[in-house]
Amino acid sequence: MSNRCAVSAKIKVRLLGYVSASVLAAMIPAAAQAATVVNPNPNPGCNLNTAEFDPGSGQDINVPAGFKVSVFAKGLNMPTGIAFLKTGAGFEVYVLESGHGLPSACNEQDNMPGGTFAANNPFTPDILVFDQNGAFKRKLGKPTAPGVGFQPAGPAIDIAFERGLQGGRLFASDSNQATHAAGQNNSSRIVTVDPITGQVTPFITGLPTGDHPTEQFAFKDNWIYWSQGSTTNSGVVGRDNGGGNNQPDIPCQDIKLSNNVFDSGGGVKTSGYSPFGVQRPGATVKAFEGALHRGVCDGAILRARLNTSNPTATIEPFSWGYRNGYAIRFAPENHALKGGLLVGEDGPDERGSRPTNNAPDVLSLAQQNKDGSPDYHGWPDRFGFLASSQAVFNPIGGPADDLCSGPPISPSFPACIPLVKAEDVPIADVLAFPPQPITSPLAIEAADSSFTGIDFVPNSFAVGPVQRGAALYSLEGDFGFSAPNATEPAPEVGHEIKLINFSKVGEPLELKIMNFARNSTGDQAFIIPPGQPGVHAFNRPLNVRFGPDGCAWVPDYGAVRDLGADTHFKGPPANGPLLQIPGTGVIWRICPTVQANGGDQGGNDQGDNEQ
Repeated sequence: MSNRCAVSAKIKVRLLGYVSASVLAAMIPAAAQAATVVNPNPNPGCNLNTAEFDPGSGQDINVPAGFKVSVFAKGLNMPTGIAFLKTGAGFEVYVLESGHGLPSACNEQDNMPGGTFAANNPFTPDILVFDQNGAFKRKLGKPTAPGVGFQPAGPAIDIAFERGLQGGRLFASDSNQATHAAGQNNSSRIVTVDPITGQVTPFITGLPTGDHPTEQFAFKDNWIYWSQGSTTNSGVVGRDNGGGNNQPDIPCQDIKLSNNVFDSGGGVKTSGYSPFGVQRPGATVKAFEGALHRGVCDGAILRARLNTSNPTATIEPFSWGYRNGYAIRFAPENHALKGGLLVGEDGPDERGSRPTNNAPDVLSLAQQNKDGSPDYHGWPDRFGFLASSQAVFNPIGGPADDLCSGPPISPSFPACIPLVKAEDVPIADVLAFPPQPITSPLAIEAADSSFTGIDFVPNSFAVGPVQRGAALYSLEGDFGFSAPNATEPAPEVGHEIKLINFSKVGEPLELKIMNFARNSTGDQAFIIPPGQPGVHAFNRPLNVRFGPDGCAWVPDYGAVRDLGADTHFKGPPANGPLLQIPGTGVIWRICPTVQANGGDQGGNDQGDNEQ
């Protein structure tokens, strides 16, 4: 990322970070929409963290000819999910605001004025309901008392109607992950939310929660599928996992551990798939060890029956061996992927007791084996197409590495770099051998680009470079744990939407990947000075879903101050590493403006692929 001057002569409107979308539009005159938004947490130094916010109409997002970007809603608090419901001749839009999801004292919901259960607390989750024209209708699921609504510590990740536009139950995923070891373990849930009253009812509870909670949904043949991210960064509990208090990863099949143990400094060493400080080299770890329910594991795609009195008893792993297979979507049946489940996986970071660098993000096809067992995609000892021990993934030493924790545990960064290179290079295997042959990915993406959403285009969206049967995917971008994934003047990958065109049905499988919607500057919008090109653009696209209007809808999480050189958090160390700025979230729409292309590739006849 490039450094940019933060000084501007333009007068700015200072907004509290928790103003909601509908109120924001009414407060700011149309001719003066630019604002400096401040983290509203009263903790020391939080108000030093600001973001420039002026989405405009998205005029600084480049899209191909034949498409137009617009803003549906703005001023939101960290939106991550979106769903649609037909209502007579129109439709409703359901937007999930995720709440506290990243580690920083400035994201702490309990410290906000009015307390945890304040109705306007921006750091607790809720669902906002709009009509198709953007008029706000109601708020659902806000935690207003213990046991009411979503879990207050957050985050909530996804929402989806089980029958898409036709409705049925509205499902959501939530957790107390943001407590970071003070109650997060096994706190993930799948719940249903009444779309009128907002009552939240548990559907499945007690799911693993650590670095990643229960995440996105897909539906098929009376099953609900969900992405269950790994509880650790790289297969080993380290000091980056709640100081070592997080639960270890849970395997989907019996595994045999390698003889390697991983050093967290201070005399603490840990085996993979084991609690912090527990060494068991060469041990066999049984499938589902440590899970609260049979069939539950992590780094996996899980599924359960929808129409049963006890869905927990039907949980089974569908596919595993992912670090964080966050983004999931079924292809149409008449498609080159033959109705298969496409998975966007986010690779490991430079942090913890098994730090890595340059690990790619991965696009895979999840397919249960013929005997009903889950297929296996290689994590934690395979990153993309390569073994994790390859030199390209060697850590270079960073402030989030366990061996850089600082006295009395270890030297501080950067004095710790020689120790990291001596102890953590090459990256040692967690497993003695894979539990089954590894399924290779379809494609890889740049390191730290971060898959956050996938959806297949309706036929009406097949315009210009977009072919029938294509998919769009969103890339959130990096958090600064490693250096940028490109060297200037080459463009960094992330904070954008990309396009995949597939080969036709019956032809050898081929994926053609290209840019689709990308900021004109290549930078996040919030660091651009007011009035400069690039401010009317993406920050962190967290999903992409096609609506009943045939447009791509993109929830943008908003600004996060992280470890990057030009996006770094300000104030004491407790304000880091990932500081959220509420009130900077946006729902973007990307719509075709010309008639669609023809073609015979399997696509969607309707403007919705909600599954």
